[in-house]
Order: sequence, then structure tokens, then C-alpha cells
Amino acid sequence: MVLVTVREQGESSDSHPICGARANFGSRAVEEQFMTIDKIALVTGANRGLGRGAAIALATRGVRVLVTHRGDAAGAEKTVEQVQAVGGTAAVLRLDISDVSSFASFTSELSEQLERWGASRLDILVNNAGVGIFGPLEDVTIDDFDTVMGTNVRGTFFLIQSLVPLLTQGGRVINVSTSLTRHTSPATSVYSASKAAVEALSRTLAAELGPRGIRVNSIAPGPTATDFNGGAMRDDAEMRQVLAGQTALGRVGEPEEIGDAIATLASEGLRWVTAQRIEVSGGALL
Repeated sequence: MVLVTVREQGESSDSHPICGARANFGSRAVEEQFMTIDKIALVTGANRGLGRGAAIALATRGVRVLVTHRGDAAGAEKTVEQVQAVGGTAAVLRLDISDVSSFASFTSELSEQLERWGASRLDILVNNAGVGIFGPLEDVTIDDFDTVMGTNVRGTFFLIQSLVPLLTQGGRVINVSTSLTRHTSPATSVYSASKAAVEALSRTLAAELGPRGIRVNSIAPGPTATDFNGGAMRDDAEMRQVLAGQTALGRVGEPEEIGDAIATLASEGLRWVTAQRIEVSGGALL
């Protein structure tokens, strides 16, 4: 654990309101609270988009990263290259979170990779992988509904169940949600409902896993320029302009900004935060 250096002070403008002590906020000790050195993270769906952004952000903070993909091996290797470019270490594992029956064999492969790194435990689990199928009520099929719920809710839940035995005491679980659980948009009902369920299970699991010191939180990105949903937010300039006009900070987000938020939430600096939904949207649709 990294301790903040404090010194006794009398009354001052930056004294703690209770103890009257003033932290040396310019110290290296405080900076290191937001590093996560010698930790290992698993980021699902890290072959592109928000998952890649999270992997790189964690790597810049000293975390070794396990990159998973469903079938895009080339994308996963590109993420590894970018992690290495910032001085990090990464490895690739294949994982389809919609295939719950594969989780036992995946867990064995994960354990083998941890052993290759001289470790036996996972410190951080980022559940980023998911799917979005969008359409008005009358167009949504049973298969559409089952695909979204089966991947985003069922897959996320049972992956956590499978990996909790490997999570270290004081580990972190970060589930990626969406700002659409706060505001509404036409044709997003099934996707939004699946992510609302993820937020609910995050709160409940925070209570269940709290005795082990495991923190469980959800990150809710707003409109972000990735290739999700066909890359509309990244490639459609008109859509970006409209959403920028509805966002307090005047633009859509970038993947690295979501990644930085995830990495910060995983750090010791936010060690007292659990069971929370943290929106990272630049103030979208307030």
C-alpha cells in the first residue's frame, strides 16, 4: 500500500476538516496512488475500441494486461503492439462471452498464462465485451433479444462467477455500461435494459464480494468515437456534430478517455469506491 505523506498543521485553507492535517499533494506518493504497478488485468473485448483503450491505459500505469477477443486475433495483436509501445506487457486469449460453456476451459487457459507470468491471481477484471442490436420495438426479434441479454448480462454474470476464485483479495471488477441507462434514445430499449441489468448486478456483487475486499463498479461511457454500432459515432460527422451540441463539453468522447477512467477506477487512489456507477460522458444529454 502507498501511504500519503501528511504533516501536522494548524488551521489552514487546505487542512483536513477533521484532523487538521495537510496532505503533501505534490508528492510522488500521491501520484503513485493512481498507478497500479505489478498488477494483472484481464480486459474482455480488448481487440478494439473501448477495450483497447482500457488495455493501453492500464499498461501505462504498470499493469500487465490479458487481452481477449472473440475471433479478431489480428486486432488483439495490434492491441498488444500498442501496449508494448507504451512499455507494457500483454498476452492474448480467445474468449466468447456469449458461450458460457467455454468458461471452464478459458479459466484453465488463464491460469496457465498467469503461471507463465509467475503469478496465480488476477487483480483486475474489466468486463468490456458486449453486443448492441438496435431497432424499434416492433422490429426486435426473440433472437435479437436473447443475443443481447445472453451476451451482455448472462455472459458477464457467469464470467465473473468463473473468475472470482482467481481474483486476489482486494481485487477489482469493472463492468462497462452506458450512459443510455440514464437518458433515453429511440431504438435502444434492449441494449439499454441489458446494461441496466449489468449496473444492478454490479451493486449486488459489490455487497457479496466486499468481505474479500473486492470492489465492483460500473463505468458508463457516453457517445464515444469507436467502431461500435458500425462506427457511426466515429465516422458520421453529422451525428457527431448533433451529439456535440447536446454535450456539456461540446464533443463526443474518445476511447482513451474511457480507458483512463477505467484505469483510474482500478487504482489505489479510488480504493474506497465500490458499488458505484460512474458516467464518463462529458456531460451528454444533461
